[in-house]
Amino acid sequence: MRTSSRFIVGRLIDLAVVLFGVSIIVFMMIRLIPGDAVAIMLGANTEITPERIAELEARIGLDKPIYVQYFDWIWGAVRGDFGTSIWTGRPVMSEISANLWPTLELTFLSVLFGAGLSIPIGCFMAEARGKGAEVAVRIGAIAGLTIPSFWLGIVSIFMVSKLLPGVSALGYVPFSEDPLGNLQRMILPVIALGLPMLANLSRLVRSAMLDALSQDYIRTARAKGVPQRGLVYKHALRNALIPFITSVGVATGYLLGGAIVVEQVFAIPGLGRLVLGAIAERNYPLVQASILVMTASFVMVNFFVDLLYAYIDPRVSQ
Repeated sequence: MRTSSRFIVGRLIDLAVVLFGVSIIVFMMIRLIPGDAVAIMLGANTEITPERIAELEARIGLDKPIYVQYFDWIWGAVRGDFGTSIWTGRPVMSEISANLWPTLELTFLSVLFGAGLSIPIGCFMAEARGKGAEVAVRIGAIAGLTIPSFWLGIVSIFMVSKLLPGVSALGYVPFSEDPLGNLQRMILPVIALGLPMLANLSRLVRSAMLDALSQDYIRTARAKGVPQRGLVYKHALRNALIPFITSVGVATGYLLGGAIVVEQVFAIPGLGRLVLGAIAERNYPLVQASILVMTASFVMVNFFVDLLYAYIDPRVSQ
Protein backbone atom coordinates (compact mmCIF):
# COMPACT_ATOMS: atom_id res chain seq x y z
CA MET A 1 0.00 0.00 0.00
CA ARG A 2 1.38 3.39 -0.91
CA THR A 3 2.21 5.91 1.78
CA SER A 4 -0.57 8.26 0.66
CA SER A 5 -3.10 5.44 0.89
CA ARG A 6 -1.96 4.54 4.40
CA PHE A 7 -2.24 8.20 5.36
CA ILE A 8 -5.85 8.38 4.10
CA VAL A 9 -6.82 5.11 5.80
CA GLY A 10 -5.25 6.30 9.04
CA ARG A 11 -7.19 9.57 8.87
CA LEU A 12 -10.43 7.66 8.15
CA ILE A 13 -9.85 5.49 11.22
CA ASP A 14 -9.22 8.59 13.31
CA LEU A 15 -12.41 10.09 11.88
CA ALA A 16 -14.47 7.03 12.85
CA VAL A 17 -13.03 6.96 16.38
CA VAL A 18 -13.71 10.66 16.92
CA LEU A 19 -17.29 10.40 15.68
CA PHE A 20 -17.90 7.36 17.87
CA GLY A 21 -16.60 9.21 20.93
CA VAL A 22 -18.62 12.31 20.08
CA SER A 23 -21.80 10.25 19.69
CA ILE A 24 -21.36 8.85 23.22
CA ILE A 25 -20.71 12.30 24.70
CA VAL A 26 -23.71 13.83 22.93
CA PHE A 27 -25.98 10.96 23.96
CA MET A 28 -24.96 11.13 27.63
CA MET A 29 -24.90 14.92 27.99
CA ILE A 30 -28.45 15.30 26.69
CA ARG A 31 -29.63 12.98 29.46
CA LEU A 32 -27.80 15.01 32.11
CA ILE A 33 -29.82 18.16 31.39
CA PRO A 34 -31.63 19.12 34.62
CA GLY A 35 -35.39 18.67 34.76
CA ASP A 36 -37.91 15.91 34.18
CA ALA A 37 -37.86 15.60 30.42
CA VAL A 38 -40.95 13.38 30.23
CA ALA A 39 -43.03 15.79 32.35
CA ILE A 40 -41.97 18.68 30.11
CA MET A 41 -42.89 16.69 27.02
CA LEU A 42 -46.37 15.99 28.42
CA GLY A 43 -46.94 19.73 28.86
CA ALA A 44 -48.42 21.90 31.58
CA ASN A 45 -52.01 21.39 30.40
CA THR A 46 -51.88 17.61 30.66
CA GLU A 47 -52.52 15.67 33.82
CA ILE A 48 -49.19 14.04 34.63
CA THR A 49 -49.78 10.57 36.00
CA PRO A 50 -47.44 7.57 36.32
CA GLU A 51 -49.42 5.84 33.57
CA ARG A 52 -48.98 8.72 31.14
CA ILE A 53 -45.27 8.98 31.97
CA ALA A 54 -44.77 5.25 31.42
CA GLU A 55 -46.69 5.42 28.13
CA LEU A 56 -44.53 8.26 26.77
CA GLU A 57 -41.31 6.64 27.97
CA ALA A 58 -42.25 3.44 26.16
CA ARG A 59 -43.16 5.35 23.00
CA ILE A 60 -39.81 7.13 22.75
CA GLY A 61 -37.72 4.28 24.18
CA LEU A 62 -36.74 5.87 27.50
CA ASP A 63 -37.92 2.77 29.41
CA LYS A 64 -35.03 0.70 28.03
CA PRO A 65 -31.58 0.44 29.65
CA ILE A 66 -29.42 3.38 28.64
CA TYR A 67 -26.93 1.26 26.71
CA VAL A 68 -29.80 -0.23 24.67
CA GLN A 69 -31.09 3.29 23.96
CA TYR A 70 -27.63 4.29 22.72
CA PHE A 71 -27.14 1.32 20.40
CA ASP A 72 -30.67 1.68 19.01
CA TRP A 73 -29.98 5.35 18.31
CA ILE A 74 -26.51 4.91 16.80
CA TRP A 75 -27.65 2.02 14.61
CA GLY A 76 -30.46 4.16 13.27
CA ALA A 77 -28.02 7.07 12.75
CA VAL A 78 -25.71 4.84 10.69
CA ARG A 79 -28.69 4.07 8.45
CA GLY A 80 -29.66 7.74 8.25
CA ASP A 81 -32.63 7.35 10.60
CA PHE A 82 -32.42 9.65 13.62
CA GLY A 83 -36.00 8.99 14.68
CA THR A 84 -38.90 11.42 14.77
CA SER A 85 -39.29 14.78 16.47
CA ILE A 86 -41.28 14.40 19.68
CA TRP A 87 -43.23 17.63 19.18
CA THR A 88 -43.96 17.61 15.45
CA GLY A 89 -43.86 13.90 14.66
CA ARG A 90 -41.78 14.62 11.55
CA PRO A 91 -38.54 12.75 10.79
CA VAL A 92 -35.63 14.42 12.54
CA MET A 93 -33.60 14.64 9.33
CA SER A 94 -36.46 16.55 7.70
CA GLU A 95 -36.38 19.06 10.54
CA ILE A 96 -32.61 19.44 10.22
CA SER A 97 -32.69 19.72 6.42
CA ALA A 98 -35.28 22.50 6.62
CA ASN A 99 -32.96 24.56 8.85
CA LEU A 100 -29.57 23.51 7.51
CA TRP A 101 -29.13 25.83 4.53
CA PRO A 102 -29.17 29.18 6.42
CA THR A 103 -26.41 27.91 8.73
CA LEU A 104 -24.34 26.57 5.83
CA GLU A 105 -24.74 29.81 3.89
CA LEU A 106 -23.80 31.93 6.90
CA THR A 107 -20.73 29.78 7.61
CA PHE A 108 -19.64 29.66 3.95
CA LEU A 109 -19.93 33.42 3.45
CA SER A 110 -18.13 34.06 6.75
CA VAL A 111 -15.24 31.82 5.65
CA LEU A 112 -15.05 33.67 2.32
CA PHE A 113 -15.03 36.99 4.16
CA GLY A 114 -12.53 35.99 6.84
CA ALA A 115 -10.15 33.81 4.84
CA GLY A 116 -10.39 35.79 1.61
CA LEU A 117 -9.50 39.16 3.12
CA SER A 118 -6.91 37.79 5.53
CA ILE A 119 -4.44 36.95 2.75
CA PRO A 120 -4.06 40.46 1.28
CA ILE A 121 -4.22 42.07 4.73
CA GLY A 122 -1.62 39.68 6.13
CA CYS A 123 0.65 40.20 3.12
CA PHE A 124 0.27 43.96 3.50
CA MET A 125 1.26 43.81 7.17
CA ALA A 126 4.30 41.71 6.34
CA GLU A 127 5.34 43.94 3.44
CA ALA A 128 4.84 47.17 5.43
CA ARG A 129 6.34 45.89 8.65
CA GLY A 130 7.10 48.66 11.13
CA LYS A 131 5.29 51.38 9.21
CA GLY A 132 2.42 53.38 10.67
CA ALA A 133 -0.22 51.80 8.42
CA GLU A 134 0.90 48.28 9.41
CA VAL A 135 0.76 49.14 13.11
CA ALA A 136 -2.78 50.53 12.70
CA VAL A 137 -3.95 47.41 10.85
CA ARG A 138 -2.33 45.16 13.47
CA ILE A 139 -4.10 47.01 16.29
CA GLY A 140 -7.35 46.60 14.39
CA ALA A 141 -6.69 42.86 14.06
CA ILE A 142 -6.12 42.55 17.81
CA ALA A 143 -9.36 44.44 18.45
CA GLY A 144 -11.18 42.08 16.07
CA LEU A 145 -10.03 39.12 18.14
CA THR A 146 -11.36 40.60 21.38
CA ILE A 147 -14.81 41.74 20.21
CA PRO A 148 -17.48 39.04 20.79
CA SER A 149 -19.55 38.23 17.71
CA PHE A 150 -22.88 38.63 19.50
CA TRP A 151 -21.91 42.11 20.81
CA LEU A 152 -20.77 43.20 17.36
CA GLY A 153 -24.03 41.89 15.92
CA ILE A 154 -26.17 43.79 18.42
CA VAL A 155 -24.23 47.03 17.88
CA SER A 156 -24.41 46.69 14.09
CA ILE A 157 -28.19 46.16 14.22
CA PHE A 158 -28.56 49.28 16.38
CA MET A 159 -26.38 51.36 14.04
CA VAL A 160 -28.24 50.22 10.91
CA SER A 161 -31.61 50.94 12.52
CA LYS A 162 -30.45 54.49 13.33
CA LEU A 163 -28.52 55.34 10.17
CA LEU A 164 -30.50 53.32 7.60
CA PRO A 165 -34.00 52.82 9.01
CA GLY A 166 -35.31 51.50 5.69
CA VAL A 167 -32.79 48.64 5.56
CA SER A 168 -33.89 45.32 7.04
CA ALA A 169 -31.12 43.71 9.11
CA LEU A 170 -33.07 40.86 10.71
CA GLY A 171 -34.57 37.65 9.42
CA TYR A 172 -33.71 35.47 6.47
CA VAL A 173 -34.83 35.33 2.84
CA PRO A 174 -33.82 32.30 0.73
CA PHE A 175 -31.38 33.17 -2.03
CA SER A 176 -33.57 31.42 -4.60
CA GLU A 177 -36.51 33.72 -3.77
CA ASP A 178 -34.73 37.07 -3.49
CA PRO A 179 -30.95 37.08 -4.13
CA LEU A 180 -30.48 40.77 -3.30
CA GLY A 181 -32.64 40.56 -0.19
CA ASN A 182 -30.75 37.46 0.93
CA LEU A 183 -27.33 39.09 0.56
CA GLN A 184 -28.56 42.30 2.20
CA ARG A 185 -29.65 40.41 5.31
CA MET A 186 -26.49 38.31 5.40
CA ILE A 187 -23.98 41.19 5.34
CA LEU A 188 -24.13 42.03 9.05
CA PRO A 189 -24.22 38.41 10.32
CA VAL A 190 -21.28 37.53 8.07
CA ILE A 191 -19.21 40.46 9.37
CA ALA A 192 -20.11 39.68 12.99
CA LEU A 193 -19.22 36.00 12.62
CA GLY A 194 -16.25 36.32 10.27
CA LEU A 195 -14.41 39.27 11.83
CA PRO A 196 -12.61 37.24 14.54
CA MET A 197 -11.55 34.75 11.86
CA LEU A 198 -10.29 37.59 9.66
CA ALA A 199 -8.30 39.08 12.55
CA ASN A 200 -6.77 35.76 13.56
CA LEU A 201 -5.86 34.58 10.05
CA SER A 202 -4.43 37.94 8.97
CA ARG A 203 -2.02 37.84 11.93
CA LEU A 204 -1.14 34.25 11.05
CA VAL A 205 -0.45 35.17 7.42
CA ARG A 206 1.70 38.08 8.58
CA SER A 207 3.85 35.83 10.79
CA ALA A 208 4.17 33.15 8.10
CA MET A 209 5.05 35.74 5.46
CA LEU A 210 7.71 37.34 7.65
CA ASP A 211 9.25 33.92 8.19
CA ALA A 212 9.14 33.11 4.45
CA LEU A 213 10.59 36.49 3.46
CA SER A 214 13.62 35.84 5.65
CA GLN A 215 14.54 32.60 3.87
CA ASP A 216 17.60 32.23 1.63
CA TYR A 217 15.62 31.59 -1.55
CA ILE A 218 13.89 34.97 -1.12
CA ARG A 219 17.22 36.73 -0.75
CA THR A 220 18.44 34.93 -3.87
CA ALA A 221 15.35 35.99 -5.82
CA ARG A 222 15.77 39.57 -4.60
CA ALA A 223 19.42 39.55 -5.71
CA LYS A 224 18.30 38.44 -9.16
CA GLY A 225 16.10 41.51 -9.42
CA VAL A 226 12.66 40.00 -8.75
CA PRO A 227 10.24 42.86 -7.88
CA GLN A 228 9.04 43.14 -4.28
CA ARG A 229 5.45 42.32 -5.21
CA GLY A 230 6.62 39.19 -7.00
CA LEU A 231 8.64 38.15 -3.96
CA VAL A 232 5.64 38.56 -1.69
CA TYR A 233 2.80 37.12 -3.75
CA LYS A 234 4.60 34.59 -5.97
CA HIS A 235 7.42 33.12 -3.89
CA ALA A 236 6.76 33.74 -0.19
CA LEU A 237 2.97 33.37 -0.19
CA ARG A 238 3.08 29.82 -1.55
CA ASN A 239 4.96 28.57 1.51
CA ALA A 240 2.99 30.74 3.91
CA LEU A 241 -0.30 29.14 2.80
CA ILE A 242 0.44 25.76 4.44
CA PRO A 243 -0.25 26.82 8.06
CA PHE A 244 -2.97 29.12 6.75
CA ILE A 245 -4.95 26.23 5.23
CA THR A 246 -4.79 24.24 8.45
CA SER A 247 -6.05 27.22 10.46
CA VAL A 248 -8.90 27.82 8.00
CA GLY A 249 -10.13 24.27 8.58
CA VAL A 250 -10.09 24.64 12.36
CA ALA A 251 -11.67 28.10 12.22
CA THR A 252 -14.46 26.86 9.94
CA GLY A 253 -15.46 24.31 12.55
CA TYR A 254 -15.60 26.97 15.23
CA LEU A 255 -17.69 29.18 12.96
CA LEU A 256 -20.35 26.45 12.92
CA GLY A 257 -20.55 26.75 16.70
CA GLY A 258 -20.48 30.54 16.66
CA ALA A 259 -23.29 30.59 14.12
CA ILE A 260 -25.67 29.42 16.86
CA VAL A 261 -25.31 32.71 18.76
CA VAL A 262 -25.26 34.91 15.66
CA GLU A 263 -28.42 33.26 14.34
CA GLN A 264 -30.20 34.13 17.57
CA VAL A 265 -29.10 37.76 17.36
CA PHE A 266 -30.20 38.20 13.74
CA ALA A 267 -33.29 35.94 13.90
CA ILE A 268 -31.95 33.55 11.26
CA PRO A 269 -33.88 30.24 11.22
CA GLY A 270 -30.85 27.96 11.13
CA LEU A 271 -29.55 24.99 13.07
CA GLY A 272 -28.65 27.21 16.02
CA ARG A 273 -32.21 28.25 16.74
CA LEU A 274 -33.37 24.70 16.07
CA VAL A 275 -30.96 23.26 18.64
CA LEU A 276 -31.76 25.84 21.33
CA GLY A 277 -35.50 25.32 20.86
CA ALA A 278 -35.09 21.54 21.00
CA ILE A 279 -33.05 21.78 24.22
CA ALA A 280 -35.75 23.89 25.87
CA GLU A 281 -38.37 21.33 24.81
CA ARG A 282 -36.22 18.32 25.84
CA ASN A 283 -36.67 17.02 22.29
CA TYR A 284 -34.04 14.29 22.67
CA PRO A 285 -33.97 12.93 19.10
CA LEU A 286 -33.72 16.38 17.53
CA VAL A 287 -31.05 17.67 19.92
CA GLN A 288 -28.89 14.57 19.55
CA ALA A 289 -29.09 14.50 15.77
CA SER A 290 -28.51 18.26 15.36
CA ILE A 291 -25.42 18.32 17.57
CA LEU A 292 -24.05 15.17 15.96
CA VAL A 293 -24.53 16.63 12.47
CA MET A 294 -22.76 19.87 13.44
CA THR A 295 -19.92 18.00 15.12
CA ALA A 296 -19.56 15.62 12.19
CA SER A 297 -19.36 18.62 9.87
CA PHE A 298 -16.54 20.05 12.00
CA VAL A 299 -14.65 16.74 11.91
CA MET A 300 -15.19 16.27 8.17
CA VAL A 301 -13.90 19.76 7.37
CA ASN A 302 -10.69 19.04 9.27
CA PHE A 303 -10.41 15.64 7.58
CA PHE A 304 -10.44 17.25 4.14
CA VAL A 305 -8.02 19.93 5.34
CA ASP A 306 -5.61 17.16 6.39
CA LEU A 307 -5.85 15.67 2.90
CA LEU A 308 -5.29 19.05 1.28
CA TYR A 309 -2.37 19.72 3.59
CA ALA A 310 -0.79 16.38 2.62
CA TYR A 311 -1.33 17.18 -1.06
CA ILE A 312 0.39 20.56 -0.77
CA ASP A 313 3.24 19.20 1.37
CA PRO A 314 3.79 15.46 0.66
CA ARG A 315 6.15 15.24 3.65
CA VAL A 316 3.10 15.29 5.93
CA SER A 317 1.96 11.86 4.71
CA GLN A 318 5.36 10.25 5.21
